[in-house]
Amino acid sequence: MLNMIYLDFAASTPLLPSVKDELFRAFEEEYSNPSSAHKLGRSSAEKIENVRKIIADSIGAYKSEIVFTSGASEANNLAIKGYVLANSKKGKHIITSAIEHKCILAICHFLEKEHGYEITYISPQKNGIIDSQDVIQAMRDDTVLVSIMHVNNELGSIQPIELIGKACFERNIKFHVDAAQSYKKIAIDVDELNIDMLSISAHKIYGPKGIGALYIRDLRETRIQPVIHGAGQEYGLRGGTLPTPLILGFGAAVEDKTIESTFAKVNHLNISLRTKIIEIGGTINSPDKNYIPHILNIRLPNFDAVNFVAYSNYQCSQGSACSSLNIEMSYVLRAIGLTLQEGNQSLRISLSNFSSYEDIEKITISLKKGA
Repeated sequence: MLNMIYLDFAASTPLLPSVKDELFRAFEEEYSNPSSAHKLGRSSAEKIENVRKIIADSIGAYKSEIVFTSGASEANNLAIKGYVLANSKKGKHIITSAIEHKCILAICHFLEKEHGYEITYISPQKNGIIDSQDVIQAMRDDTVLVSIMHVNNELGSIQPIELIGKACFERNIKFHVDAAQSYKKIAIDVDELNIDMLSISAHKIYGPKGIGALYIRDLRETRIQPVIHGAGQEYGLRGGTLPTPLILGFGAAVEDKTIESTFAKVNHLNISLRTKIIEIGGTINSPDKNYIPHILNIRLPNFDAVNFVAYSNYQCSQGSACSSLNIEMSYVLRAIGLTLQEGNQSLRISLSNFSSYEDIEKITISLKKGA
């Protein structure tokens, strides 16, 4: 493992020192059940409520609108299934995109097959960006929900969330956004963007795995059907004892400003990598504007991405980590018009403040040899 170079930060991230310190402290000291009435339980509960406020403040919400989940996938399930199944009388039409995270697509397929919902899948433009007008034109009187991710996890493309949110608000349609890849990389204000529900995950921002959150606007007045029933935790929406150490580690990751303060560095790394890939005869699949610099999808002629991912010292991926073990072509790359051959010649490299110009230089040399 000593020679491995990790360039798969969009899949998951290591713990920041501040997060590791708080996480391990909490595992040692915060072992009581936060629902308990005794002093230790109340102390843990107070610290959890502080993290709830930290997350809420980071997106311009109220702490009473934050529900803790096991991650973004559960948050997506609670948002979409929870809302539409509790509000089926409002309509059974959902709008999403063809390049959402597989979790969203699986939820929509379930609702389509088992509950008779009609799903409209908006195709992206060739640059991986959804045209807001396509979403708006697909809206109907029976549209109950629109779910569009903020940043695509394979291309890094930033979607026009503000325009879509405005249209949803004007038509009284609930708007859900999967922000797992954008949170802390792009400023998010749920009021300015007219977002009704927002999913985030700790392990994408150098926090622990197994913890995430869902923002729900006006939570107490919004009808949501629980996905996990329990003993009334999380406003009755998500049963189960709250994992205090994970939540406190999540809070430490949100408060740590490493991602924000190193954004310019990551941007420079992205520009450098783009330049070098083009110099060796490659193509950039990611858009040339409206993207986060942390994700870059590239394509090289006569290149075997499957073997490179499996056998090289560079830890990167062909697509999202959730589907990279499958040998089939990325559905995201197919959606932007790539052929099977081009898809198999493509690689997702995701960067962070831990990345270096030396990493960029080394992988470019290896890609040139492998091309």
